[in-house]
Amino acid sequence: METQTKWVTDPAHSELLFKVKHLMITNVKGEFRKFDATIIDSGNDFSNAAVQATIDASSVFTNNGDRDNHLKSGDFFDVENHPEIRFTGKSIKNGDNYQLLGGLTIRGITKEVLFDVEFGGFIKDPYGNEKAGFSLSGKISRKDWGLNWNAALETGGVMVSDEVRINAEVQFTRQA
Repeated sequence: METQTKWVTDPAHSELLFKVKHLMITNVKGEFRKFDATIIDSGNDFSNAAVQATIDASSVFTNNGDRDNHLKSGDFFDVENHPEIRFTGKSIKNGDNYQLLGGLTIRGITKEVLFDVEFGGFIKDPYGNEKAGFSLSGKISRKDWGLNWNAALETGGVMVSDEVRINAEVQFTRQA
Protein backbone atom coordinates (compact mmCIF):
# COMPACT_ATOMS: atom_id res chain seq x y z
CA MET A 1 0.00 0.00 0.00
CA GLU A 2 1.34 3.40 -0.99
CA THR A 3 1.66 5.98 1.73
CA GLN A 4 0.37 9.42 0.97
CA THR A 5 2.03 12.59 2.11
CA LYS A 6 0.12 15.82 2.60
CA TRP A 7 1.89 19.13 2.02
CA VAL A 8 0.27 22.44 3.05
CA THR A 9 1.13 26.03 2.20
CA ASP A 10 3.44 27.96 4.48
CA PRO A 11 1.74 31.37 4.09
CA ALA A 12 4.64 33.31 5.63
CA HIS A 13 6.93 32.11 2.83
CA SER A 14 4.58 32.06 -0.15
CA GLU A 15 3.24 34.64 -2.61
CA LEU A 16 0.80 34.72 -5.52
CA LEU A 17 1.37 37.57 -7.97
CA PHE A 18 -0.08 38.75 -11.27
CA LYS A 19 0.80 41.38 -13.86
CA VAL A 20 -1.23 43.01 -16.63
CA LYS A 21 -0.37 45.69 -19.14
CA HIS A 22 -1.86 49.11 -18.36
CA LEU A 23 -2.31 51.66 -21.14
CA MET A 24 -0.34 49.14 -23.23
CA ILE A 25 2.97 50.68 -22.07
CA THR A 26 3.65 49.43 -18.53
CA ASN A 27 2.84 46.50 -16.31
CA VAL A 28 0.75 46.82 -13.17
CA LYS A 29 1.30 44.12 -10.59
CA GLY A 30 -0.97 42.78 -7.94
CA GLU A 31 -1.20 39.93 -5.54
CA PHE A 32 -3.64 37.79 -3.64
CA ARG A 33 -2.70 38.03 0.03
CA LYS A 34 -4.79 35.07 1.23
CA PHE A 35 -4.53 31.70 -0.44
CA ASP A 36 -4.13 28.12 0.60
CA ALA A 37 -2.84 25.12 -1.34
CA THR A 38 -2.37 21.45 -0.59
CA ILE A 39 -0.51 18.68 -2.34
CA ILE A 40 -1.29 15.02 -1.68
CA ASP A 41 1.63 12.95 -2.97
CA SER A 42 2.21 9.20 -2.94
CA GLY A 43 5.93 9.50 -3.63
CA ASN A 44 8.61 12.13 -3.50
CA ASP A 45 8.64 13.17 -7.14
CA PHE A 46 5.16 14.79 -7.21
CA SER A 47 4.47 13.16 -10.61
CA ASN A 48 1.09 11.80 -9.49
CA ALA A 49 0.28 14.43 -6.87
CA ALA A 50 -3.17 15.86 -6.31
CA VAL A 51 -3.01 19.67 -6.15
CA GLN A 52 -5.74 21.94 -4.77
CA ALA A 53 -5.64 25.70 -4.21
CA THR A 54 -8.20 28.17 -2.89
CA ILE A 55 -7.73 31.92 -3.20
CA ASP A 56 -9.69 34.53 -1.25
CA ALA A 57 -10.75 36.82 -4.13
CA SER A 58 -11.30 39.73 -1.73
CA SER A 59 -7.62 39.60 -0.75
CA VAL A 60 -6.58 41.13 -4.09
CA PHE A 61 -4.09 43.94 -3.52
CA THR A 62 -2.53 46.29 -6.09
CA ASN A 63 -1.39 49.10 -3.78
CA ASN A 64 -4.29 51.28 -4.96
CA GLY A 65 -7.58 51.17 -2.99
CA ASP A 66 -9.78 52.39 -5.85
CA ARG A 67 -8.33 49.81 -8.25
CA ASP A 68 -8.63 47.05 -5.62
CA ASN A 69 -12.31 47.92 -5.08
CA HIS A 70 -12.88 47.91 -8.85
CA LEU A 71 -11.25 44.47 -9.11
CA LYS A 72 -13.56 43.19 -6.34
CA SER A 73 -16.64 44.55 -8.15
CA GLY A 74 -18.88 42.86 -10.71
CA ASP A 75 -16.64 44.21 -13.51
CA PHE A 76 -13.96 41.73 -12.45
CA PHE A 77 -13.95 39.15 -9.61
CA ASP A 78 -17.46 39.89 -8.26
CA VAL A 79 -16.35 38.84 -4.77
CA GLU A 80 -19.83 39.30 -3.32
CA ASN A 81 -21.12 36.42 -5.46
CA HIS A 82 -17.84 34.56 -6.03
CA PRO A 83 -15.67 34.88 -2.90
CA GLU A 84 -13.20 32.18 -3.94
CA ILE A 85 -10.98 31.40 -6.89
CA ARG A 86 -10.13 27.71 -7.10
CA PHE A 87 -7.55 25.57 -8.84
CA THR A 88 -7.65 21.78 -9.10
CA GLY A 89 -4.64 20.08 -10.64
CA LYS A 90 -5.34 17.28 -13.13
CA SER A 91 -1.86 16.18 -14.10
CA ILE A 92 1.78 16.97 -13.52
CA LYS A 93 4.32 16.29 -16.24
CA ASN A 94 7.85 15.85 -15.02
CA GLY A 95 10.82 16.62 -17.24
CA ASP A 96 13.62 18.99 -16.33
CA ASN A 97 10.79 21.08 -14.91
CA TYR A 98 7.18 20.29 -14.17
CA GLN A 99 4.07 21.37 -16.02
CA LEU A 100 0.88 21.51 -13.99
CA LEU A 101 -2.40 21.14 -15.88
CA GLY A 102 -5.64 21.88 -14.10
CA GLY A 103 -8.95 23.64 -13.85
CA LEU A 104 -8.99 27.27 -12.77
CA THR A 105 -12.39 28.51 -11.54
CA ILE A 106 -13.06 32.25 -11.48
CA ARG A 107 -16.60 33.69 -11.19
CA GLY A 108 -18.01 30.16 -11.37
CA ILE A 109 -16.37 29.49 -14.76
CA THR A 110 -13.79 26.69 -14.97
CA LYS A 111 -11.19 26.65 -17.75
CA GLU A 112 -8.17 24.44 -18.24
CA VAL A 113 -4.80 26.14 -17.70
CA LEU A 114 -1.17 25.03 -17.90
CA PHE A 115 1.52 26.36 -15.58
CA ASP A 116 5.27 25.86 -15.73
CA VAL A 117 6.55 24.75 -12.34
CA GLU A 118 10.11 24.66 -11.10
CA PHE A 119 10.75 22.38 -8.13
CA GLY A 120 13.16 24.08 -5.72
CA GLY A 121 13.84 20.98 -3.64
CA PHE A 122 13.37 19.63 -0.13
CA ILE A 123 14.94 20.90 3.08
CA LYS A 124 14.44 20.68 6.85
CA ASP A 125 13.96 24.04 8.53
CA PRO A 126 15.64 24.87 11.88
CA TYR A 127 12.55 23.53 13.70
CA GLY A 128 12.72 20.08 12.07
CA ASN A 129 9.85 20.67 9.61
CA GLU A 130 10.23 19.19 6.12
CA LYS A 131 9.75 21.84 3.44
CA ALA A 132 9.34 21.74 -0.34
CA GLY A 133 9.53 24.77 -2.60
CA PHE A 134 8.00 25.53 -5.99
CA SER A 135 8.01 28.45 -8.43
CA LEU A 136 5.02 28.62 -10.76
CA SER A 137 4.46 30.76 -13.86
CA GLY A 138 1.91 30.99 -16.63
CA LYS A 139 -0.38 33.20 -18.66
CA ILE A 140 -4.14 33.31 -18.92
CA SER A 141 -6.64 35.30 -20.96
CA ARG A 142 -8.88 37.10 -18.47
CA LYS A 143 -11.74 37.16 -20.99
CA ASP A 144 -11.98 33.34 -20.74
CA TRP A 145 -13.54 33.93 -17.31
CA GLY A 146 -15.79 36.84 -18.29
CA LEU A 147 -13.42 39.50 -16.95
CA ASN A 148 -14.19 41.71 -19.94
CA TRP A 149 -14.15 45.24 -18.53
CA ASN A 150 -11.97 47.61 -20.52
CA ALA A 151 -11.81 51.10 -21.96
CA ALA A 152 -10.66 52.14 -25.43
CA LEU A 153 -7.89 54.71 -25.60
CA GLU A 154 -8.03 57.79 -27.85
CA THR A 155 -4.69 56.81 -29.32
CA GLY A 156 -5.79 53.25 -30.06
CA GLY A 157 -5.39 50.18 -27.92
CA VAL A 158 -7.08 49.49 -24.61
CA MET A 159 -6.55 50.43 -20.99
CA VAL A 160 -5.98 46.88 -19.69
CA SER A 161 -4.51 43.94 -21.60
CA ASP A 162 -6.36 40.66 -21.94
CA GLU A 163 -3.26 38.65 -21.01
CA VAL A 164 -2.54 38.17 -17.32
CA ARG A 165 0.82 36.77 -16.24
CA ILE A 166 0.75 34.72 -13.06
CA ASN A 167 3.74 33.96 -10.85
CA ALA A 168 3.85 32.21 -7.52
CA GLU A 169 6.50 31.22 -5.03
CA VAL A 170 5.07 28.58 -2.75
CA GLN A 171 6.71 26.85 0.17
CA PHE A 172 4.96 23.76 1.53
CA THR A 173 5.28 22.04 4.89
CA ARG A 174 4.96 18.28 5.14
CA GLN A 175 2.20 17.18 7.49
CA ALA A 176 2.80 14.19 9.78
